Amino acid sequence: MMAPWGGLPRAAPGALGPGRSADMGMGVIGMTGNAARRVLVVDGSRVARQLISRVLLDGLHGVQVSTCASGAEAQQRLAAEAFDFITIALRLPDMDGLELAHFVRASTTQAYMPVIVVSGDVDDRLRRRVLGDEVTDYFDKGQGYPALADFVRGYLAPRSSASGEVLYVEDSRVVALATRRILERSGMSVRHVTNGEDALAVLETAKVQGRIGPDLVLTDVSLKGALTGGDLLARIRGPLGYSKGRLPVLVMTGDANRDNQAALLVGGANDLVEKPVEERLLMTKLLFQVCVAQRLRANVQSRAA
Repeated sequence: MMAPWGGLPRAAPGALGPGRSADMGMGVIGMTGNAARRVLVVDGSRVARQLISRVLLDGLHGVQVSTCASGAEAQQRLAAEAFDFITIALRLPDMDGLELAHFVRASTTQAYMPVIVVSGDVDDRLRRRVLGDEVTDYFDKGQGYPALADFVRGYLAPRSSASGEVLYVEDSRVVALATRRILERSGMSVRHVTNGEDALAVLETAKVQGRIGPDLVLTDVSLKGALTGGDLLARIRGPLGYSKGRLPVLVMTGDANRDNQAALLVGGANDLVEKPVEERLLMTKLLFQVCVAQRLRANVQSRAA
């Protein structure tokens, strides 16, 4: 049970509260398929934290809410705990909300999660195009707090299927056939290539045509050819210039080394899928990232219209 209008009560050492994940120490932090969705609310106003927490707890099934009153406090929590979603006020007591959003993207080994600005003056910043790629979406307080639960549900509600295109990079045709069937059963169309060079060519051709191309890239780390999955990831985030929100990349790896996994997340992977692949976890992560990316692209298009 949540402490009145505050963060989560402290569990006894070694104990886990409702929905808490055992993978909450320092190191790689990824989204799990079965744990309760964890939301971090960052706002300098105690009243705002209370309202947002209560709305989310009352309006969303199985959600777990933690709160922070400052950017520094949020940075400490993000360095040590896993979250699936974060709301940030534009004005915090110790920093600008966008500064915290940048920290989330650049300085933590969290899997990619939606960062939502909750503010009353966000429209002015939108008109001046200063929210940046770090912010996934925004919620205008003018809509009223009760509408916030529906807004967040659009990101966190479990999805069993979706439409979209996956660029799948895997050099084992046996593994590729099995994985492709999993993706297609969930409604995704799949373009399969066997090496990083071909994947890069697909993305470069789409960019010349003025398109991003796929909704998501799913790649193995170990690939035949000159480019590894990590090299492909670096090209997507570097020369191609696609942020995690614009083109999500899921990396499949059999390497259990936590430092190597962390390096992939810091290098730009939205999340990791450990081998051997568990179908439900793969699709939970993939559909979540596709949903976030499609919503973000729709927001960008509406702002440009």
